[in-house]
Amino acid sequence: MQDNSFVNRRSFVTSVAVAGAAGAVMAAAAPAESQDALNSAPSPPSAQRFVTSLEIIELARKTMTPEMWRFVSGGAESETTLLRNRLGLDSLEFMPNIFEDVSSIDTSTTYLGHTLRIPVVIAPIGSVQAIHADGVMGTATAAKQFGTVVYGSYPLSTPAFEDVIAATGAPLVVNLYLFGDRAWLKDTIDRAQSAGAAALGVTADSAVYGRREGDLANRFAPRAANAVRMPFSVAQSDRNRSTTTWETIQFIRREWKGPLIIKGIVNPAMAKRAVDAGANVIHVSNHGGRQLDCLPGTIEMLPSIVAAVNGRADVVVDGGFVRGTDVVKALALGAKAVAIGKLQAWALAAAGPPGLVRMLEILETEIHTCMALCGVASVGKITSDLVRPGRPVREPGLLSAFPYLPT
Repeated sequence: MQDNSFVNRRSFVTSVAVAGAAGAVMAAAAPAESQDALNSAPSPPSAQRFVTSLEIIELARKTMTPEMWRFVSGGAESETTLLRNRLGLDSLEFMPNIFEDVSSIDTSTTYLGHTLRIPVVIAPIGSVQAIHADGVMGTATAAKQFGTVVYGSYPLSTPAFEDVIAATGAPLVVNLYLFGDRAWLKDTIDRAQSAGAAALGVTADSAVYGRREGDLANRFAPRAANAVRMPFSVAQSDRNRSTTTWETIQFIRREWKGPLIIKGIVNPAMAKRAVDAGANVIHVSNHGGRQLDCLPGTIEMLPSIVAAVNGRADVVVDGGFVRGTDVVKALALGAKAVAIGKLQAWALAAAGPPGLVRMLEILETEIHTCMALCGVASVGKITSDLVRPGRPVREPGLLSAFPYLPT
């Protein structure tokens, strides 16, 4: 049965957006006195109609084909991994400080030598150009406008990373699927260094393609479209990535002179080994629940991975993060930043790169509000005693963080 309270609230939100224009919309999102700080690079007026992320998600679901919605939003097999990501976040509660001066909140941090307006980066999506035609050019444009780091997923994403960096000036992480041989790797690394990539990333959790049964049932085959971007035949490219070993990582570390990110780690022992092999950033990820089923939620593994790394590398995390409170929880458990994937895809589907900027602005407002109510005025003051285990109040689900959004 549909919750009529959602319909009434939704109508109210829409009326506010229509009647108030950009200034009134932002006033509804956060205190007026904080707007200059929170929105120093506002998104275009066409995207300002969104005052909550749930509106963006609702429009994305209406805009996308059922097959693309399922591809972006689903997980592998039973989707246990996907649900555990949300369950882990819902199983933490805040223990706020009180009587702290929070009249000025600083949500910024640094990552890879770049200042982030909020501790959020744009995760790599292999088929991002299928969600919005601009591909990585669009996500990089949004990242540059807002003030964050963007990942591109290569060789599957378009346009070429050289073109993206030259056109946008955005700090771009060239995140690799290891489809090529050593010669291809060396050439790609040389190109990334010449182009001025902010970092090189290596995807560690994709030795083979996960069984995404929703896509299989829909006969949706994105890999067929991606075949033209693989350096060899699909069979040979798949063989190359399935034969990746630590020796491959050592080769990459010798060739690549900048920061190295290993993405796709949920095992503390593997995090330590990656740092020993020369990784500068450990990206805690279970591929959004889209690869191996029955993995732990990433937020659950974050503290033990931070401990295993022991300050020798930064730690970034993704996996079900859709709200500012989610981000603050990750920072409390030791993450440097949070990477957003599904939320990014929904924003692009709803309103293109301006929608992505607007979504980041909404996250910024949510982070600002959470920090102020927790009594912490800057990111550096977010510590582990700010959170503790708590009992979830609802069953986890893809959209369970948005109770006003019909499932």
